[in-house]
Amino acid sequence: MLERYEPERIEEKWQKVWEELGVFKAKEEGKKFYVLEMFPYPSGRIHMGHVRNYTIGDALARFLRFKGYEVLHPMGWDAFGLPAENAAIKHGVHPADWTYENIAYMKNQLKRLGLSYDWDREVATCSPEYYRWNQWLFLRFYEHGLAYRKTAEVNWCPNDQTVLANEQVIEGRCWRCSTPIVRREVPSWYLRITAYAERLLEDLKELEGRWPERVIAQQRNWIGRSEGALIKFYVGSVPIEVFTTRPDTVFGATFVVLAPEHPLTLELAKEGGTYQEVKAFVEKMKQKSTRERGTEEEKEGVFLGVYATNPATGEKLPVWSANYVLYEYGTGAIMAVPAHDQRDYEFAKKHNLPIRFVVKPKGGEPPEGKAYEEPGVLFNSGAFDGMDSNIAKKEITRWLKEKGLADFKVTYRLRDWNISRQRYWGTPIPIIYCERCGTVPV
Repeated sequence: MLERYEPERIEEKWQKVWEELGVFKAKEEGKKFYVLEMFPYPSGRIHMGHVRNYTIGDALARFLRFKGYEVLHPMGWDAFGLPAENAAIKHGVHPADWTYENIAYMKNQLKRLGLSYDWDREVATCSPEYYRWNQWLFLRFYEHGLAYRKTAEVNWCPNDQTVLANEQVIEGRCWRCSTPIVRREVPSWYLRITAYAERLLEDLKELEGRWPERVIAQQRNWIGRSEGALIKFYVGSVPIEVFTTRPDTVFGATFVVLAPEHPLTLELAKEGGTYQEVKAFVEKMKQKSTRERGTEEEKEGVFLGVYATNPATGEKLPVWSANYVLYEYGTGAIMAVPAHDQRDYEFAKKHNLPIRFVVKPKGGEPPEGKAYEEPGVLFNSGAFDGMDSNIAKKEITRWLKEKGLADFKVTYRLRDWNISRQRYWGTPIPIIYCERCGTVPV
């Protein structure tokens, strides 16, 4: 008998026995349980973070086997991605060679740890036998109108030559290589997840009491359901559509703001004789991510040289472009009501624009030195004076709708998912682009 534990002798012997007997293969009969840890990215070496996670999963799998369950405990490799491609380029090899060499090394490491995986079920996401099912799913989405291609402005890393999600931009730089990002129009494929926004929101109720409330709240905020109105402000014969959750404040709108990326921004600037100045501003904004612009305290903007008609008052309102209005949210245009929105208030103060209060607290007056953003009673609002602001939201929308200038609208913060964020080393999109036939699924 050994006086002390010698893993080199003991582990190797019994791991070989386990493998020969197929101890960790799940049978079809009996009580079933599925244990799956997140597949590792085959970077080259297993590190202690991997060991921690996979030890926890292994302990659970072994415990459940002792409890009489047939436990399906597989392992695989999250093997596609830009880091593998960049590493392969750096070392002068093909990404497949680089990836499969790393997989072989890391698989041996996991086996030496004695983790109870059924290696017959091993998968690698870069294998055609695996990603053919990604492609199969994509084509089903495409057939049902849930996968589509469009050109849109995105975060672009000039060094990695790829698109970045907003979460991958840290202080204006690529999270991977720290290169300053730029905003760039790129044709990309999208999944229409917005088609399921309401269902996603409703189904969060199924998680109440079983998931942390913090996580559920994050998901609700991410989906971001907003009820309001779509209102038209005309510049001559050109309508600017704005979405607002506060149609009760339309009598207090004193200017209109377009996102720099809005298609009308440069078009209206040409009409207003401010094209060069506005173009320079738009280019400056392209150097910043959506997240940066959404959190900047300094409210920057430029006047387009044109005026839009307030549909409630007939007043001519100056049209601006500003950094705090994002094209991804709502319609990419807002009616600015500085008396009742703090961001609009700060912008109006900086640029000497009018501030007109149209809602006040019940039994009181609006505060001085800041916007009043709470519900209240309308005043300076024509026939709607004295009306509760929550009631006025519907009544004013209905009134403008009868004139063909507004409609009720529900929007979501959720946006369709850009899946064109790889270069070569990723699942090939199963589409051929033919000059004669157009887009052809294969």
